[in-house]
Amino acid sequence: MAAKFVLKKGSTGKFHFNLLATNGQVIATSESYESKSAAVNGIESVKKNAPNAELDDQTG
Repeated sequence: MAAKFVLKKGSTGKFHFNLLATNGQVIATSESYESKSAAVNGIESVKKNAPNAELDDQTG
């Protein structure tokens, strides 16, 4: 199984997504979005920007 995004609608009517690893484990969870289209835009943003993301290690 390839990694995948899972889009869900919560009990409040807002949308969020999880990014699942190839083993099915959740490796990222989004914020809540007011609309499905906004959540889909969030997924597209992660796809576009994640390859260039840097690690900001603030653990000391």
